[in-house]
Amino acid sequence: MIAARFRALSEPLRLRLLNLLMQGEHTVGWMVEASGSSQANVSKHLAILRDAGMVGMRKEGLSTICYIADPMVNELCEMMCSRLREEMEDKAKALALPR
Repeated sequence: MIAARFRALSEPLRLRLLNLLMQGEHTVGWMVEASGSSQANVSKHLAILRDAGMVGMRKEGLSTICYIADPMVNELCEMMCSRLREEMEDKAKALALPR
């Protein structure tokens, strides 16, 4: 189960879709526009995230609304982004020329 979750996070488009959903619920159509990807591609990746338990979907009329189903996704992404920011800042300091 752990490997399946990490596999779901291993694709850049899926990370982009999660990032969009961390800002709030969105329709699939809006996510297609915001991601710049095709409807089929976004739907495929959302299905993978849904199967991994990270994303939920509900119908409202003709639209499908997507949302973060597991709040741990937010925490996991924030921990990773925080750590990467620290590493980048450390690298930038190491590369800075002495004055």
